[in-house]
Amino acid sequence: MQDYPKHYCGVFGIYGHPNAAELTYYGLYALQHRGQESAGIVTSDGVQFRVHRGMGLVPQIFTGEILHDLVGKNAVGHTRYSTTGSSHIRNAQPLTVDCARGQLAIAHNGNLTNAAQLRDELEARGSIFQTTVDSEIILHLMAQPAKDGESSLLQSIRRIEGAYSLVIMTEHEMIGVRDPHGFRPLCIGQVDGAWVLSSETCALDLIHAKFVRDVAPGEVVIINENGLRSIQAFPEHERRAFCIFEYVYFARPDSTINDRNVYKVRVEMGRQLARENPIAADIVVPVPDSGNCAALGYSLESGIPYEMAFVRNHYVGRSFLQPSQLIRDFAVRVKLNLIGDLVRGKRVIIVDDSIVRGTTCKTRVNSLKEAGATEVHVLVSCPPHMNPCVYGIDFPDRSKLMAANYSLDNIRNYLNADSLHYLSQDGMVAATGLPRDSFCMACYDGNYPVKYDLKLEKNIMERRRARTESLGEALAKEEMQPRLL
Repeated sequence: MQDYPKHYCGVFGIYGHPNAAELTYYGLYALQHRGQESAGIVTSDGVQFRVHRGMGLVPQIFTGEILHDLVGKNAVGHTRYSTTGSSHIRNAQPLTVDCARGQLAIAHNGNLTNAAQLRDELEARGSIFQTTVDSEIILHLMAQPAKDGESSLLQSIRRIEGAYSLVIMTEHEMIGVRDPHGFRPLCIGQVDGAWVLSSETCALDLIHAKFVRDVAPGEVVIINENGLRSIQAFPEHERRAFCIFEYVYFARPDSTINDRNVYKVRVEMGRQLARENPIAADIVVPVPDSGNCAALGYSLESGIPYEMAFVRNHYVGRSFLQPSQLIRDFAVRVKLNLIGDLVRGKRVIIVDDSIVRGTTCKTRVNSLKEAGATEVHVLVSCPPHMNPCVYGIDFPDRSKLMAANYSLDNIRNYLNADSLHYLSQDGMVAATGLPRDSFCMACYDGNYPVKYDLKLEKNIMERRRARTESLGEALAKEEMQPRLL
């Protein structure tokens, strides 16, 4: 099992550029950190959609020849890690459909909390699903006739709940949607007169697009030949609930979200960590790359020298070997190698952004002590994770969250550390410079902004599984019956 939370998804779209496919490719390349299982691009020339999706990393999926064949001035792209739906090519996005309103393509970052109920309802009315991802639900809703003159898009997004930043492409428009709580980031840019939608500003930087603004929570932006039009789909005030873990871990440090540069926020988290937990030590060592900024902040605030004692191997791919304990140990060690001369005989502070299950952190501590560090103090630039995420991050259930099941002292003993310290919730929020009520912090404090009935979801899933098994049994019996040829 992974010791760090896995990324979820990145979305990107461009409207009105002759090199739409190529720019989308580079946009996804910049968003690769948000999902490394699959990626896809759909282009449109106003008449025909062209699609290419694949499993793996962006440069493994797209070649120059493939991009050349993705004709059209409009494109939508997606890079994925599965939080809902299995890791399979059929679940790769963007998803496409041809319905009464024409061709549609959708790229989704987030997780719908009422997905099981909606899917159950749609299947009961005859909908046939091709994937197991909740994003397909949105397409089915949009394909239905609108009522009372309301657009099918607005009708659809008012039925879904949870976290969603969407980029939707029709034959003549590009649409960006952000849920009313603003869980996930989505921004607007421009390049060479074309409009761009992206999960993060780092993708705009790569293609030399100018950042215009963030899509507001609850906003729908519609881009066509007449320019950009904005609709506030949820005029009633909803509590803002941006995922604070974007600042801690997920977003790239060169991105800017809510007018806050992620790099600066992480450095400030490290400074705050030093103010809350002053420790006598000789060096501060980050766990690269996610702990780099916070460790720098701790060093700047404390005056303790900063050393890159762990060297990261950036060319680690997925192992084809079976996950025996020996291979697990090698898999951890192959990613980071320690420069023993930097830590031998020294009191070391090691800074990481989070501890979920603790197995990787334990290996790091043992490596430092084996190399001759006299003390190892573990500091974490966010609070303990106490609750699972239901909005699109692969945090496991509470039984697999170390901090939810063991005391601080028990965790310290398990890690073999001389001390263990987490950043406080107030300190984490203070580092962002934004009010606490603008964030979702459910994984820390258990306050879920959108209700999630886990029992109901499980009941629906069990019923669906039972129906599938019954169908399988019926088909098996039918196959056994004699047939007339």
